[in-house]
Amino acid sequence: GVLVWSWLSYMNPHRMCWGFAYTMPFAQLVAIVLLVSMVFGSQKKTVPSNSLVVVWAAFLVWLTISAVNAVYTDLDFEQLDKVLKIQLITFVTMLLMNSMQRVNQLIWVIVFSIGFFSFKGGIFTLLTGGGFHVFGPDGSDIQENNALAVAVLMIIPLMIYMYRFPPHRYVKMFMPYCIFFSLVSVVGSQSRGALLAIGAVGGFFWLKSRSKMATGLVFIVLATFGYLFMPQSWHDRMGTITEFEQDSSAMERLKAWEYAIGIANDRITGGGFNSWSMDNYRKYAPGAKKAFVAHSVYFGVLNDGGWPGLGLFLAVLFLMWRQLGRVIKVTEDNPDHADFNQLARMLQISVVAFMAGGAFLSLAYFDLAWHLMAITIVLTQLTEGMSGKEGARNKARHLQSRAAYHRRRRL
Repeated sequence: GVLVWSWLSYMNPHRMCWGFAYTMPFAQLVAIVLLVSMVFGSQKKTVPSNSLVVVWAAFLVWLTISAVNAVYTDLDFEQLDKVLKIQLITFVTMLLMNSMQRVNQLIWVIVFSIGFFSFKGGIFTLLTGGGFHVFGPDGSDIQENNALAVAVLMIIPLMIYMYRFPPHRYVKMFMPYCIFFSLVSVVGSQSRGALLAIGAVGGFFWLKSRSKMATGLVFIVLATFGYLFMPQSWHDRMGTITEFEQDSSAMERLKAWEYAIGIANDRITGGGFNSWSMDNYRKYAPGAKKAFVAHSVYFGVLNDGGWPGLGLFLAVLFLMWRQLGRVIKVTEDNPDHADFNQLARMLQISVVAFMAGGAFLSLAYFDLAWHLMAITIVLTQLTEGMSGKEGARNKARHLQSRAAYHRRRRL
């Protein structure tokens, strides 16, 4: 149920159909069957005792309180309903994906669903000389070229993980092409936010790389190729990144951020969902010509839940990062759990992509970010018993096996 729901939500295959199928709520039907089967199923389900779960729950409770006190409660509850549905399935994911095998299955589905658009988008970019934007599935959170680019940057680290685990020869054969075309599709999206996110992700990847010279050389070659290949329209658009005052879109975004700060200072619960209107703009962002959403996960949450809401949201991201770091540390010298270590490292890169790209997009409640949180919680639970004495035993076993390997080589 979780896998099918994820496929329908990320890939939106019904949006490539026609007739009744185009608007058929397939994901909702799957979710209902999933929830009913959980009630009557015999599998034991326990909520992990994890600090990230507590802060996550507090964030959802605060969003609900903010919705009750919203400026426009009728519009607010409509968005709250959508957000809570996504969070419910995320909660179910955390309960059911309780083994590494199931986590890997979920990663396969996510990468295939979004990678379908990035793979063909990369080919499209090369065939058309980069003269057109690359878009995602109709009616989805990643329909827009900017959102798709950030989502692709979030799954590319998962592609790298899949390239190594499991070490299947067909995956090793085709995955480098998938990664390459996905990177091309990000550039072909002509998204300025994605370009900045590429810089953040590339810089972090290089910083964590064990072979910095080789990694840096690859990045330089790819950057040079992309710069020379893309048409003048792409260069013109990227050139506006530093021209805030001449860019009307950038100035409108700054006004939206000013509005979010103003309403959060005035109301402890913020404005609630969908509070963006000219009446409120005249009060909290004087001089704005139009009412726009924040186009930023941080200022969007600041508007939706005020300063407490933003604080809880940042706490979720911080705890994700810290728990992934803990998984990396515990599994560092454990060859039996090298997949845990690699996945935690790649998830950190995905979080960097979300935090950097999301700074300029309204993706605070995008399914993928919260699915990554659920996977982080599961990884943390699976590695909890590996610290302390067990971790020391694993490290000693690893050192012994490495010493034996070197002895055999000398012989």
